[in-house]
Amino acid sequence: MKRLFVLGVLISMVVGGCMVVAIGAAQQDRHHAIGAGAGAGFCAASEADLEAVADALGDGYGTTQAEHAVTIVQTAAARDLPEQAAVVALATAMQESGIRVLANPAVPASYDFPHDGEGGDHDSIGIYQQRPHWGPVEVLMDPAGSADLFYDALERIDGWEDLPVTVAAQEVQVSAYPDAYADDEAGARAAVEAAGACEWIHPVAGYGVNSGWRTAERPTHNGVDLGAPRGEPILAASAGEVVTVVCNARTPAGRQYSCDVDGNPTMMGCGWYVEIAHADSVLTRYCHMGSRPGVSVGDTVAAGDLLGYVGSSGRSSGPHLHLEVHRSHQPNFDTAISPVDFFESREVTL
Repeated sequence: MKRLFVLGVLISMVVGGCMVVAIGAAQQDRHHAIGAGAGAGFCAASEADLEAVADALGDGYGTTQAEHAVTIVQTAAARDLPEQAAVVALATAMQESGIRVLANPAVPASYDFPHDGEGGDHDSIGIYQQRPHWGPVEVLMDPAGSADLFYDALERIDGWEDLPVTVAAQEVQVSAYPDAYADDEAGARAAVEAAGACEWIHPVAGYGVNSGWRTAERPTHNGVDLGAPRGEPILAASAGEVVTVVCNARTPAGRQYSCDVDGNPTMMGCGWYVEIAHADSVLTRYCHMGSRPGVSVGDTVAAGDLLGYVGSSGRSSGPHLHLEVHRSHQPNFDTAISPVDFFESREVTL
């Protein structure tokens, strides 16, 4: 993941009632601008709903295959590949092995690695039924490793993004049955969508909105204020990667101010705040924490992980959580969306 440092200048932009202040690296080395890849925040296999993924794959698939499917999707995400790549890779795995890691008597060493069954097609092994020229046995028998090899080959095909799924799969696999992959496209596409459907929760459950998003009174309020008391734990709303942890507070004269004490409405900045990059280019921001957050840039979090505690640092008139949702990993005024509407779409009421 690329992280861009803002150097040597003071840049401010209005974010809700707060003024988010980008502090020069010489003054604040914990402030990272966002340059997250498209795959940031995909759910881990343990966090995805494996039964939902198995149902999406279709009849005959269980949670073991679903876990492999999530791994295939995660591998695409880690490479910053679009969803279409995961669809091609998953449809191929469905056709080649039923998304099972298969050992083969013709490759005795394949039995030295975890496997879901046995195949017998020449010397083909693993989820993609790859032959020895693809790579070492230990890689071919590893779901993530074999998926990486598949994506390597896929990316070497000019214009693969514009090819039908079955054509792209055949270009990689060179199968004796070139049209067979088409039968699995619908299940693969549904499973990719299910694999990326992370759990969402209320970050301060039990405390509702006391100041709304872009109201007539506060048209630049890019988030909502949740009326949680001082010291209330703030939880990650969903799985993702921590991309910003910063003390963001300045006096009206532009001097840096502590985030370990209460701010006031004349200040600039969101105080101690955290940003998390999630799947689908979604980013959440949590402002006005009372002390330094307990997470660091680069940490991977799951829904419900502790980020910090409610406070009143920065531009704030009292303890609360200012929560924002952005449709970009590079947030600005235009990328902010209503947190109430977004969470409602995830079946969470703020």
